[in-house]
Amino acid sequence: MTHKLLTVALFATSVPALAATSDADSTATATNDTIRREVTLDMENGVTPIADDRGFTLQSKNGKFVFKPYLFLQTMGTLRHYADEGLDKAYNQDNIANSGFAIPYGIIGFTGTLFGRVDYNVSINAAASGGAILQQAWVDLRVSPAIRFRVGKQKTPYTHAYLTTLGETLFPMMPTSLTATTILPYSLNAVNPAIGTGFDLGVQMHGLIKNKWGYQVGIFNGTGSSVNTATKGISDDNHFPSLLYAGRVTFQPNGPMPLTQGNARMLNENKYLVGASFNFNNEAESESTNDLRAGIEFSMLHGRWYVAYEAYWMRVSFTKRQKFDDSYNYFGMYGQVGYFVTPQWQLGLRYDWLDRNGSSKDGSLNAPAVVCNYYIPKTNLKLGAMYQYTGRWGHATQLDRDLDDLGISTHTACLMLQFAF
Repeated sequence: MTHKLLTVALFATSVPALAATSDADSTATATNDTIRREVTLDMENGVTPIADDRGFTLQSKNGKFVFKPYLFLQTMGTLRHYADEGLDKAYNQDNIANSGFAIPYGIIGFTGTLFGRVDYNVSINAAASGGAILQQAWVDLRVSPAIRFRVGKQKTPYTHAYLTTLGETLFPMMPTSLTATTILPYSLNAVNPAIGTGFDLGVQMHGLIKNKWGYQVGIFNGTGSSVNTATKGISDDNHFPSLLYAGRVTFQPNGPMPLTQGNARMLNENKYLVGASFNFNNEAESESTNDLRAGIEFSMLHGRWYVAYEAYWMRVSFTKRQKFDDSYNYFGMYGQVGYFVTPQWQLGLRYDWLDRNGSSKDGSLNAPAVVCNYYIPKTNLKLGAMYQYTGRWGHATQLDRDLDDLGISTHTACLMLQFAF
């Protein structure tokens, strides 16, 4: 009897909340549709669009209160084949490794708006470990469209590839030029930095001016997504806090560019974005290097087409206590294009290039890739198949050639199934 009463009570309390989104009167219909359209394009929570037609969203009639619980699950079967160099056959090391099935993301979270002024997002990645389990946790105060403040764990304002909503990427895997660690001639720093920065703890000011000009300026820990504690100090070399200082400016002449690389529900857009970004990680890697990064980007959604290009640079400098004055420059870029041949089938190409061993040495990596995505109707499922080849060219010696792609598979094939609700 107690269980029955509890069920009735929960149902009674939930009905008014659901009615707030479904029983709008005729005078508010146009306003609510406009609000819903604007919120649908808001993909800043980084996982799934707010108030889209997947799952359900609780929203007040005036649009000032929005609550969306969500689930994002990505499963993947991967085959990786590595070149012979670096393998010791005496220990039965095989060319095929790091293959099989994986769950990169098993995310549950909730996001939305309060009082029409405060956005929020909390997401937990149950497939991660350590501090990375807390993928995001932030609040965002809107003083005006041009002045907003976001505090918490969030994406750093650097590169279109990372800022794209997680479930909206063209390829199941990020460009190698952003994720691969760099090669340094010394083993003094604890972790060789990568060009990409990803998630981090911090605060940023951002906004959109005249619905065209975007900006983001922020300060972050610079320790990445796996650390949720305050561990930084003052730089011995530069004498200001050892943090990540980042900024990004964009031009979006046709209004805000959705943070997607192709969405079966958005095939009539005409938006493009041109941007530039920079950041400086002061004593970034265990007080051994200072990392300066900069990048340019272009992305476009036009009907069924998606096009993007990015180029970036990173300068790694040893700190004085390492007793080395050398600095090293690394460059990378990628270009990719996607097209919906039907409203459910999307094909894509990408060319990825990385000067992994620095500009002081000859040789670079290039990684062409192809993808085919299928959006299964009325299921919220996306199926993706990808193949990437990693080649090497221009190296002065065979040893340089062999070292340049250590840890990176020559052939990579994967089949992905993702679900968003």
